[in-house]
Amino acid sequence: MHRYRIAFFGGLAIGFVVGARAGRERYEQLKKLARTAADNPGVQQAAGALQAQAADLANSARQRLTDEVRNRVPGMAKSAKRAAGKQMPGRVRRDSNGSVEVPDDESFTPTGDSDRKRDVGPS
Repeated sequence: MHRYRIAFFGGLAIGFVVGARAGRERYEQLKKLARTAADNPGVQQAAGALQAQAADLANSARQRLTDEVRNRVPGMAKSAKRAAGKQMPGRVRRDSNGSVEVPDDESFTPTGDSDRKRDVGPS
């Protein structure tokens, strides 16, 4: 990668020196040549074809990315839900109707239960 940077900046420096020596006349000549090439119907047709190919590639890449995200998001949500369940075992769960399910595991401590000791951290 470093080699390409050196080559790029070397080419840039050489182009600057050559361009400075050529002067304004050569610059105008090159500008006229570039404008003539850009106005050429064959060049415009090739540019249009390249632009259409680039748009098609961008659309297919966007579609693949969208499909991949759609396929992975449900799995990511399930794994996040499982991980959250392991981290917060006493959390309240809701079923599909929206009613509250209270887990029956030992890690759930209802409020007001003074028989159990709670680890509240350093005092």
